[in-house]
Amino acid sequence: MIKILSKFFGDLNTKEVNKYSGKVEQINAEEAGLEKLTDKQLTEKSNNLKQKVRAEVEQIIQKTTDRAADPEDLKKLRKKLLNELLENFIVEAFALVREASKRSIGLRHFDVQLIGGMVLHDGKIAEMQTGEGKTLVASLPLYLNALTGLGVHLVTVNDYLARRDAGWMAPIFHLLGLEVGVIGPQFSLLYDPKFSSDEEDERLKNLKPVDRKLAYQADITYCTNNELGFDYLRDNMANSVEQLVQKELHFAIVDEVDSILIDEARTPLIISSFSSEAAEAYVRFAKIVPKLKNEEDFKVDEKARSISLTDAGIAKLESLIGVDNLYSTQNTNLVHYVDTALKAFVLYKKNKDYVVKDGEVVIVDEFTGRMLAGRRYSEGLHQALEAKEGVNVQQESITLATITFQNYFRLYTKLSGMTGTAVTEAEEFSKIYHLEVVSIPTNRQSARRDLQDLIYKNEDAKFKAIAEKISELQQLGQPVLVGTVSIAKSEKLSKFLKAKNIKHSVLNAKQHQKEGLVVAQAGKIGSVTVATNMAGRGVDIVLGGAPPSTKTDLKDWEKEHQKVLELGGLYVIGTERHESRRIDNQLRGRSGRQGDPGVSQFYISTDDDLMRIFGGDRMKNLMERLNVPDDVSINNPLLSRAIEQAQSRVEGHNFDIRKQLVEYDDVTNKQRSAIYRRRQQVLSSRSLSDFKLLLSEIESLFNDEQLAEFKKRIKGVPEEIVHDVLKAVSLRSIDVLWVEHLKNLENLRESIGLRGYSQKDPIVEYKQEAYRLYSELEQTINEQIIDMLLRVEIKLEHDQPQKQPVSTNKDESVQLSAQKIGRNDPCPCGAIDPKTGKVYKYKKCGLINAPHHQS
Repeated sequence: MIKILSKFFGDLNTKEVNKYSGKVEQINAEEAGLEKLTDKQLTEKSNNLKQKVRAEVEQIIQKTTDRAADPEDLKKLRKKLLNELLENFIVEAFALVREASKRSIGLRHFDVQLIGGMVLHDGKIAEMQTGEGKTLVASLPLYLNALTGLGVHLVTVNDYLARRDAGWMAPIFHLLGLEVGVIGPQFSLLYDPKFSSDEEDERLKNLKPVDRKLAYQADITYCTNNELGFDYLRDNMANSVEQLVQKELHFAIVDEVDSILIDEARTPLIISSFSSEAAEAYVRFAKIVPKLKNEEDFKVDEKARSISLTDAGIAKLESLIGVDNLYSTQNTNLVHYVDTALKAFVLYKKNKDYVVKDGEVVIVDEFTGRMLAGRRYSEGLHQALEAKEGVNVQQESITLATITFQNYFRLYTKLSGMTGTAVTEAEEFSKIYHLEVVSIPTNRQSARRDLQDLIYKNEDAKFKAIAEKISELQQLGQPVLVGTVSIAKSEKLSKFLKAKNIKHSVLNAKQHQKEGLVVAQAGKIGSVTVATNMAGRGVDIVLGGAPPSTKTDLKDWEKEHQKVLELGGLYVIGTERHESRRIDNQLRGRSGRQGDPGVSQFYISTDDDLMRIFGGDRMKNLMERLNVPDDVSINNPLLSRAIEQAQSRVEGHNFDIRKQLVEYDDVTNKQRSAIYRRRQQVLSSRSLSDFKLLLSEIESLFNDEQLAEFKKRIKGVPEEIVHDVLKAVSLRSIDVLWVEHLKNLENLRESIGLRGYSQKDPIVEYKQEAYRLYSELEQTINEQIIDMLLRVEIKLEHDQPQKQPVSTNKDESVQLSAQKIGRNDPCPCGAIDPKTGKVYKYKKCGLINAPHHQS
């Protein structure tokens, strides 16, 4: 049955690959004509193509903006129309890239690489074996899609690979008139052939440090998955359009796509914050608030469980705290401490709502009366209770923004990926990301031999056998790569090798750049490299070591390369089976690149994790009953098949978990997208006319009396000032309440599982509750904007500029004082831009919502 299915799916894949062969012939037919062009003519030809494509793209953008209101519909429509447009230019574009590559970096794309490029352009995953030139393949769809001017991203797993690949491929794109940027954790770079650094690696020398926004504005940007996600979150916390760095997410090619979209799919990127002064502030206000009197200084609404300060209470607090205006911009944090302290003292009762146990405040469940150990109130309330009771006030990090890779990469209009191992995860790619996997044929038939697994009684016997084998291979001169599942195991094996005086290198994925250079040399005669399975991923192991840059050394390298070929190529040893077949296949794939010979073999013991979980004890007992010596292995195809079946079961179980988790994440993702769209509309408004729609929505929520009051307040005030106030108030409301909403969703997620005990589906319950919370969030945002706008008094003072206070409290009146300031004038707050050393321009300062106004 398995053979029949394999044949069926194999035939489907062959059919898929063959449909590209016609275009390959057309691209090949262009080669002779392009070879006759000068470099200048090649650049001109590319520039003409770019102008032609961008003119048509402009029309598509205008057309689709009018036709599709729903963001998802808009994305699908644009993807369809852009693909149809680029399909007309694919032959010319791929032929140009191949010619530019030959001239600039001396590499010519093989026919199978052209097929790989077309698969990527079609928004699919190209499974390409190690050494088949994935980096070069990506240059084809990157160029074609960059012609649109919408920006394309090549995503790698670490910053060394991002810089290496960008520096390596950039000469191709530069010759074709395109810019290449690089984004990493502590850097942003732009390829400039006139710039030269002191980097040892030639490919990194021409990468010039630039502003992050410039690197993103390049036609093609190489970047890491982490930085892309964090920059997206930071952009959605920006206070002005000038602070945004990313463009719209148009097209991304994810290198090592299985690692990023499956292994790290659930990794949440979180931007969090906590105040180092928070604990002291809670203690301070716990001493001040008891001096306020009920009814006189504040009023309590027991039903709504809320408290509002009276004018007398505000005046008393200002006197006690020592500030002139509690609700001025620089004092917004004080309002938060007052609110939480009042709630803690008035609304929350000891031994009813909470108890103090072992020096900690523990919440009491209002329904069961049981203590909820480990649970904490949000929004600083728990700290306020701790301060009230005189126990240690714990700091709490606040999630300001978060997203998973799974959800981030689904934001792109078009997504594709490449890896050496994707077929085993084809179902997951299809169901979660709607990505089809196409296996690309190798340029040359693989000559690697995959030997049967060897099974030993215990781990020490296994490592001893591995050390013996390595010693034997090193004496012959055959290079060896050993893959381990963890740093601890690699260090344990290293001790066995040292005991036999075997010279070796140990890598455990701590330094990406160093590991890349070491792995690149793992094919040298007699070398032994011990690495965790993922170390050095993305780096090819060339037999004889990485080729030298000088012709003198090249002859010596060719001799060594030939010698390693004669010895049988790279010998790969796996020290145990991973729970995923894909990881095992990745390790095997390090050997036998581009038709080179090679060998792979796994050494297994009954102590290994996978064996223990799936019947290793039975195997161990059998070996003991048969009196199998420790240094003798069992080699049986049935056992290897049983291990693969166990792996398949684990993979299925893990997929089910990820599939369930994505259902929960989808809820947050839809809400995040809606909130960020609303925030983006506010942020991108540049005048009151841009605000008309939002203003009409807000005004529709006023009653007649409120609307008359609001119009009276803004009468005679310049539109620019009204716009800036509206913008600041809206951003502030959205940001503060979204953070609170994230906490509510987190608490809901933690507690929802218990509903399964009452025969309710937790995911259905979660969706319903989350929808209710989101409806409340939208209503609360609107209410807070209205409340703040009704309490803002705008006075134009031409003599004394003041800061613009905006309140978050519902029972106060606030004065907003401002001069008539031009958008390009220095901001009256006096904040210095660290990049220029000058005072921020008024338009760039972000008004009251900027961090330097809040500090």
